[in-house]
Amino acid sequence: MAFSSIIRRATPLAIQVLKTQRNYTSAIFNPLKNTITATTTTTYSRKTFLPTTLHFSSLPQKSLEDDKDLLVVIDEEIKCAIESNEHDRKEEIPEGFPFEIQDKARETIILLKRKFQGEDISVEVYMPPLVTGEDDKDDDNSENSTQMSIPLVISVSKDSGQRLEFGVTAFPDEIQIESLTVKEANAPEDEITYDGPDFLDLDENLQKAFHKYLEVRGIKPSTTNFLHGYMINKDGREYLMWLKNLKKFIGE
Repeated sequence: MAFSSIIRRATPLAIQVLKTQRNYTSAIFNPLKNTITATTTTTYSRKTFLPTTLHFSSLPQKSLEDDKDLLVVIDEEIKCAIESNEHDRKEEIPEGFPFEIQDKARETIILLKRKFQGEDISVEVYMPPLVTGEDDKDDDNSENSTQMSIPLVISVSKDSGQRLEFGVTAFPDEIQIESLTVKEANAPEDEITYDGPDFLDLDENLQKAFHKYLEVRGIKPSTTNFLHGYMINKDGREYLMWLKNLKKFIGE
């Protein structure tokens, strides 16, 4: 009887506690539920009304039009390069030219090779430097000297592996030695060696003797004048090939 009385008195309190817990739970989860619902609705709404076609549909088409314009310009440049005919001109090898010419496409140099009295002689021949309009304004003489000059690196090797290496700039009817270095056989690449004084600081008679040394081995003005014309033609051929490779890439 007492126990039943306790239960009856406790029941309203328990119900009140349960109600409080439910209200507390609702206070926590209802706003969260509303937030989730609102977020979901907003996300859906954004996905539904996002005008994606207006923002991105024109970009690929515009890119293709730009590529076509570029191809037109490249075609015009190819026609100009062909009409110049520089790449088609063939320089006649001078009589008695002592070197074998090794010329590989896509390279900016050619290599000359020959043997001379037990020596191996190789010459790296580089493209002539570009002449700009500013050079013309500064000095008319500098235009000719720059336009007609070609850089050379000449190596004369012995059976021992030692070699002399000359840095040369060749002008019309004149060869100018810029540097002279003795290279040891199997020397480490990172070795810092004494390369001698500036060539122009040498005794004048010694300078003349080394010019004669190169001339005997085939490095003389008649040789370098031929090489200048050869490298101009090579530059034209390489430029045309470069343009055609560009056209092929853009057109794919």
